[in-house]
Amino acid sequence: MSVIEWLSLTPLSLAIQTHRWVVPTIQSIHIVAIGVVVSSVFMIDLRVLGWAGRDQTLADTVARFGPWLTWALVVLLVTGVLMVVGEPARELLAFSFWLKMALVATGTLIAAAFRIALRKNERRWEESIVDRRSTKSLAVATLLIWVGIIILGRLIAYDHVWGAWSRAPKA
Repeated sequence: MSVIEWLSLTPLSLAIQTHRWVVPTIQSIHIVAIGVVVSSVFMIDLRVLGWAGRDQTLADTVARFGPWLTWALVVLLVTGVLMVVGEPARELLAFSFWLKMALVATGTLIAAAFRIALRKNERRWEESIVDRRSTKSLAVATLLIWVGIIILGRLIAYDHVWGAWSRAPKA
């Protein structure tokens, strides 16, 4: 028995599969949390780029949106695990899923590194680091990473577009 077969026969998986309302509910919560993450990243990135929030320090902006970002990532983790448990073959065999997970890991690591660096050198960020081209490029890159995550999340349902790279069952 493969891991996917075993996972699909666990009591939690069977409960998720049996009740028609569970998957749409989990997906809805997941989508709202994605909106919170992207909105938080967008607001912080706009501040880094100097396009909004110039009346606040970068630390103030991160203090305002950072907790939302953190808690939304926790909700995404919980709902994401529930979706994998509920439909393991659909998720774990999809190329889009694994590419999405790589981007989620990258985006989360960048956000964590950013918050740590900001805490250590708050004054230097405001004086010089935030004005660097590399910092602004990273802000744009993080926004693009999260947009890519949204697109790949949607592509899980249409994973056949990857051809031989996807082993997901056809919907």
